[in-house]
Amino acid sequence: MKQEKTQWKLFLETLSAAQWEFTFVLLGVTCLTLVVSLMFTSLWPLSALYFVWLVKDWHTPERGGRRTEFVRNWRVWGHLRDYFPIKLVKTAELNPKKNYILGLHPHGIMCAGGFTCFSTESCGFAEAFPGMRSTVAVLAGLFRLPLFREYIMSAGLLSVSRASLAHVLSKSGKGIALSIVIGGAEESLFSSPGVNTVVMRHRKGFVRVALEYGADLVPVYSFGENELFRQVIFSEGSMGRRLQDLFKRLIGFAPCVFLGDRFGLLPYRTPITSVVGAPIAVPKILVPTEEEVDHYHSLYMESLSKLFHEHKVSCGLSESHELRII
Repeated sequence: MKQEKTQWKLFLETLSAAQWEFTFVLLGVTCLTLVVSLMFTSLWPLSALYFVWLVKDWHTPERGGRRTEFVRNWRVWGHLRDYFPIKLVKTAELNPKKNYILGLHPHGIMCAGGFTCFSTESCGFAEAFPGMRSTVAVLAGLFRLPLFREYIMSAGLLSVSRASLAHVLSKSGKGIALSIVIGGAEESLFSSPGVNTVVMRHRKGFVRVALEYGADLVPVYSFGENELFRQVIFSEGSMGRRLQDLFKRLIGFAPCVFLGDRFGLLPYRTPITSVVGAPIAVPKILVPTEEEVDHYHSLYMESLSKLFHEHKVSCGLSESHELRII
């Protein structure tokens, strides 16, 4: 019999979801504003010293980052997991003597499943995949935000730049599970309840990197990710969509207009199940041809589609649900 949660537990879960959303939406801007504002006060030496440190440390996000197991194991992540709740499902073994690129789908509004399962230990990644070291690559621009960069690096986040991926796969040993949200900011614009759309038909860079470093590809689908918020979807060509596209070109991500629970601010308590598929064996080819990239990209799309259809019913979708790849 399922034990009912206490009011205190529900409060902690709500608080953890609120801090996670604040971190995603506002913490970066808040940190930037704080550091700049201090320059105009008597505490300006603190900002000056930090900017000196920032220049010296600028390339760390592309050189393995500064991961801290303490942050990845914070109890707050357990409360965040339980808020929805979020579950990690393993369908195949990952060999700790190899490296892998995990493709996370879909992005959703805030990628709750991907962050909780692969940037924290709250869902038991290390226990499910012994000997594997999980890390997530995100927008390089996030690491240009003072203080915020230190926080996200401590959780094991790295830049998704090519230099960063190359460093992780070539100089960090074996047993690396490098997660990338393939659809990125563009995919977030398709996030809406009942919709299962992934943007990847023309996204082949991750396949090329996998071939260059001999990293096997692993599809991951987070069922329920698109159910957390109700997004206002602007039609193609509308003023709202043009503004979103403009922001995406300028700053790397597209602002979404969305509503959730609790006065529209918090995500809905909808279960998320992140299913890790079977690895696709990828040979090491230093200079892969376009035909080779296309071949493994097609294999990946087929594997992702198979993963979706095999698990959609057990994860709460109807048999009629289809995966749309654009």
